[in-house]
Amino acid sequence: MPKPILRVRNITDAAPRAAFDRLVRRAVAVDGASPFNDQALIDAEAGARSLLLAITPPESPSAVELLVGAALIGHGELEFVVDPEWRGTGVGSSMLAEILASAPPSLLAWAHGDHPASRLLAARFAFDRVRTLLQLRMPLSPAADIPPLPAGITSFSPGTDDAEWVELNARVFASHPEQGRITVEDLRARQSEPWFDAGDFLLARNESGRLLGYNWLKIDADHGEIYVLGVGEPGQGLGRALMLAGLERMRERGVRTASLYVEGDNERAVSLYRSLGFTDYAVDVQYRRREKA
Repeated sequence: MPKPILRVRNITDAAPRAAFDRLVRRAVAVDGASPFNDQALIDAEAGARSLLLAITPPESPSAVELLVGAALIGHGELEFVVDPEWRGTGVGSSMLAEILASAPPSLLAWAHGDHPASRLLAARFAFDRVRTLLQLRMPLSPAADIPPLPAGITSFSPGTDDAEWVELNARVFASHPEQGRITVEDLRARQSEPWFDAGDFLLARNESGRLLGYNWLKIDADHGEIYVLGVGEPGQGLGRALMLAGLERMRERGVRTASLYVEGDNERAVSLYRSLGFTDYAVDVQYRRREKA
């Protein structure tokens, strides 16, 4: 097939965004997971990451261009996807070769789902595996009686709790390359998403009102995600209390399956989640480009 052409497009423009969204939906239908994480999309919408669309050149004046792949790059990270119908045709290799020609030497790249094709591309283009993100899931049975939130746990109040939450989140995830850098603007961008519900954003405070931890849920129909769980002072049982409160909230909302993501080397968190009944479902892998000697 002819080598695809990479074109830079503005993700906020209607036509490129519609084509991009259609491609993502096709990939999700086949892979069971989105090829792009929420922060990458928010960064792209804010102009902090570039959208690249891979187009097949028309073979005749009357031929129609086809979108065969897309990539988001910025903040030293790359995420990209090839249309399922065009996989195995060299599109991924062609896209990656062109992107790497002008990319930083220590570029990071995510492979959501740890697909065999991603591992082959990583080996071919000298990327080393540096992080493993586990997706865990558990089934939820309907609750006959929904208990009230435990004392000290309340719902998030947009416009009131924003700055305090961002400060605690930055402390909790100080060593986390994505979660720890969320700003008030990023938080408010998420609040504008159709899935956001302040009642699904649980905060734990002490008797003086100081924010100690949180469990933010992302609920879509009968599927609920522990979007982010954070505790300022681990080891006191607050993480378990917030998890249990979050699972009860999901049952209240009619959720039948709960999921979460956790770093593979976070033994404390993985142990907590497994003790609650979560089991392995999928794996995301981050690769780093090997610098030339």
